[in-house]
Amino acid sequence: MDHIRPGPCRLDWDRLMTSLDILEHFEENCCVMRYTTAGQLWNIISPREFVDFSYTVDYKGGLLSCGVSLDWSEKRAEFVRGYNHPCGWFCVPLKDNANQSLLTGYIQTDLHGMIPQSAVDTAMASTLINFYGDLRKALQKA
Repeated sequence: MDHIRPGPCRLDWDRLMTSLDILEHFEENCCVMRYTTAGQLWNIISPREFVDFSYTVDYKGGLLSCGVSLDWSEKRAEFVRGYNHPCGWFCVPLKDNANQSLLTGYIQTDLHGMIPQSAVDTAMASTLINFYGDLRKALQKA
């Protein structure tokens, strides 16, 4: 579960994510976080920065993490500010094998900027494939 939960563990295995900072911490499972991603497709898609409100709770023996981007006044010039519409991750243990979990993600990302839709589609598809592959490798090492 810690591999999905917002925090520094994500930087150890998610090769797209280049930084993650907790900007405000409201309570144990609730925060505002800023994270940056690497450029993609030979930097046709430049590095992005997201500032998200994130809320994470235990759910059916697993985890539910949901979030949405915020308008955050502080912007860094070296990044394009992307926007995540309401999104989330559900990670629940399988009923017939508690050592395995089903991870379901709902992602609605607007990368912003002047990017051809075909580049966005290609980048998002490869990003998701890499995300799940990197997560699988990290979990096998754990």
